[in-house]
Amino acid sequence: MNLPHLRIAPQLKSKLAAGHPWVYRDQFAPHTNLPSGTWVELEAGKWRGYALWDARSPIAARVYSSHMVPDKLWVRERIQSAWEGRAHLRTTPTSAYRLVFGEGDGLPGITVDLYNTYAVLATYADSVDVLEEWVCAALRMVVPDLRGIVRRRREGDDDAADGKVALVWGEQPPSDLIVEEYGLKLIANVYAGQKTGLFLDHRENRHTIERWSSGRSVLNCFSYTGAFSLYAARGGASRTISVDIAPAAAEDAAKNFALNGLAGPQHEFLARDCFEYLQQQAQRGQQFDLVILDPPSFARSRKNQHAALRAYAKLNALAMRCVAPGGLLATASCTSQVSPEAFRAMLGDAAATTERQLAIIHEAGHALDHPVPAHFPEGRYLKFILARVLERP
Repeated sequence: MNLPHLRIAPQLKSKLAAGHPWVYRDQFAPHTNLPSGTWVELEAGKWRGYALWDARSPIAARVYSSHMVPDKLWVRERIQSAWEGRAHLRTTPTSAYRLVFGEGDGLPGITVDLYNTYAVLATYADSVDVLEEWVCAALRMVVPDLRGIVRRRREGDDDAADGKVALVWGEQPPSDLIVEEYGLKLIANVYAGQKTGLFLDHRENRHTIERWSSGRSVLNCFSYTGAFSLYAARGGASRTISVDIAPAAAEDAAKNFALNGLAGPQHEFLARDCFEYLQQQAQRGQQFDLVILDPPSFARSRKNQHAALRAYAKLNALAMRCVAPGGLLATASCTSQVSPEAFRAMLGDAAATTERQLAIIHEAGHALDHPVPAHFPEGRYLKFILARVLERP
C-alpha cells in the first residue's frame, strides 16, 4: 500500500514512541492537504507510525499503530481486548457501560457504549468514520446476544433518525429502554438524552456517594436524571433535592425514583438554574449535609481554561456556603482543560473565599470502563472529589 509519507519534528519521537495518539495540525507543513480518512505514514526521527488524517480537526492525525496499517482483523482484536477488559463489570448487576473508550482502548476518536443488548457508536472526527463498518462487524462477532447497533451523530449532523441517532445494524433500541447499574434501574434515553443516554463515567462515583449518604440531607445540582440522588436515597439519605435546568431531566429523575420504589415526599425534583438556586439557598441560610456538583464542561478549548476555573470557583464557593459545618461536598469536573492539580487548587481558593477549609477524603476519576493511558494525560478529563467542609479554625 502506497501511503502519503509525512515528516514531523524529530522532537516528537519520544512522545509518539510512548504511545501518545495525537499530532496537532501545527506540526505539519502548512500546505498539507489530504481528504479526511486517509491513512498516512508518519515519521519523527527514527519513529514510524500509521495514522488517519483529518482535514478539519485541530488534531490532524490520530495514530493507531506503529507496526502496520490497521485492517478489519486489527480492529476486531482491539474490540476483543476492550470486551475482556470489562469482564469484572459483567460480574456485577450492571448492564450499561462503555465498551470502547477511544484512545484508552487503542481506537482514537471512537466510543461504543453498551446498553443491555444494544450498542451506541459515536465518533468524534470525520476521519475515523471510515472505521465504522469494521467496528460494527467486530461488535457483532465479539458481543454475545447483541440485538442492535445505532450511531449517535456528531453535533451538526441532521441526517439521522430522530435528528441524532441512526440504525446501523439489527433492531432499534426501545424508546423506553431501562438498564441496570449496581442493581438500580435507570432510564437510558439513547435518542434524546445527553452523551449517549447516560453519564456512564460517574458510575463508581455514584456508588461511592451511596456509602456516605445514610441519614444525610442531600442537594444534587446539575442532577440530569437523578442518578447521584438515586444512589443517595438507596444509601439511606433522609432527604434529596435534585436540581437541573432541563424540565425533561427532572421528570426522568422522578421516574427513576418510582422505578426503584424510592419515590416519596422526601425526594424533590426541581427544574431550576443551579447557580441561581444555590445563591438563593445561601442567602436564606439553608444548609445540607451533602451537596453534589456535577456541572457540564465549562471550557471547550485551552483558551477558555481561566474562565472555566473562575466558573468552578464561583460554583463551589456557593455550594460550600450551603454545606452544614462538618458536612460533605462532592464536586466534579469533566473539563479536560482543567487538570486534577488545578481543580484541587481551585477548591482550596474557593474555600478560602468562604472562610472554610476543605479536607479531601476521597479522590477519583474514571471507572474501569474508561481506561486512561499513562502516556496520554489529555485523556483524564474527569475529576471527582469528596471532601469535608470545615469551619476555619
